Amino acid sequence: METVLLTGAASGIGRATARQLALGGRRCVLVDRNAEALRSLADALGGAHLTRVADLTDPAQIAALAEGLPPLHALINNAGMTDDSNPPVIGQDPAGWRRLLDLNLRAPARLPLALRERLVPGARIINVASGAGLRAIPWRGAYSPSKAGLIAQTRAMAREFPAWRFTVLCPGFVRTELVAALIQAGRLDPARAVAKIPLGRLGEPQEIACALAFLASAESASLKADLLAVDGGSSVFGGSQAYPPCAHAPMAYDTPLALRVQGPWDGPLQTAAQGYPALLDTQVLASPPGRRLDAIVQAARQAALDGPGSLTLLLPRDPDESWEGAGERAAARMLISTLACEWGPKAARINAVEVPPGADLAASLPLLRFVAGAQAQYLTGQTLGSP
Repeated sequence: METVLLTGAASGIGRATARQLALGGRRCVLVDRNAEALRSLADALGGAHLTRVADLTDPAQIAALAEGLPPLHALINNAGMTDDSNPPVIGQDPAGWRRLLDLNLRAPARLPLALRERLVPGARIINVASGAGLRAIPWRGAYSPSKAGLIAQTRAMAREFPAWRFTVLCPGFVRTELVAALIQAGRLDPARAVAKIPLGRLGEPQEIACALAFLASAESASLKADLLAVDGGSSVFGGSQAYPPCAHAPMAYDTPLALRVQGPWDGPLQTAAQGYPALLDTQVLASPPGRRLDAIVQAARQAALDGPGSLTLLLPRDPDESWEGAGERAAARMLISTLACEWGPKAARINAVEVPPGADLAASLPLLRFVAGAQAQYLTGQTLGSP
């Protein structure tokens, strides 16, 4: 049984993630400063899960977490906070400013260092940032700077500590207790937020939990991207039009994957006859340089998605690409994002996975099934691969 340490476990995304991990047969070390909520969660999960009450803004309490822990296969740094006082940056309370940075930026670095004797070789470390780390959100203090710092810090730590595998997850607007409080306080207009999301809805905690559970598993080994944005397409949308609320509710996250392939495929598919409709296109992978944009458009035409479902494209990645190839590759990534923005109102998703020459596609099947399936219904417009 693999063991995952999860911070911020007692509410919102953390609570949903704990349930998802437990459902997948993993033992959790649940960390939160809310002892009562933590105890309630552990009772609900049952089993051999461990709890640790800790304030992660305190380095001494972080250091004490390692005592008595079993070997850890994954660490999910989910704990975080936002500023709810609403003053501009220059009017911030210094103590609150420091506390937010300690939790959002410094704790995710202090934790793996404190737990380094417990983390197994190849341990997965997932840091939960935010779409606010990609674009500034004013009047929330150091929240956006802390999340931007976390993204860059995660990438730098990946270079510094190659024995561990780092990924940073950037959720968009998710219907958590925090977001509900912002809506209640009049600090977030849900209609205006949805208007900037191609899929036309807020995300659900369970959708982020599914992504975190996947990233914390050995099945994510073929994912070469160091950042995954699960945000309904908001991070790739740059238009001025307003999206209407989506008319399609998400399908159940355990819906079987009904996967079809456009193009050659020799590996096993393990697909259901009925379920979440998904297409995997391998035709673009074989297209010659200079014709790949046309091939993507043709694949999208052939998919003809007119409702909930997904198209996942395999794109070639030449490690020795020319300047012409670099331009075409960047154009292809933006084309995927553009299609996602156009398809969003139908709850139709499109993503791509870049693969190098001679790659074993069967080894990427767990990643492809996740991206294509019902657990990734808030993931769209992304090309997964090295920048």
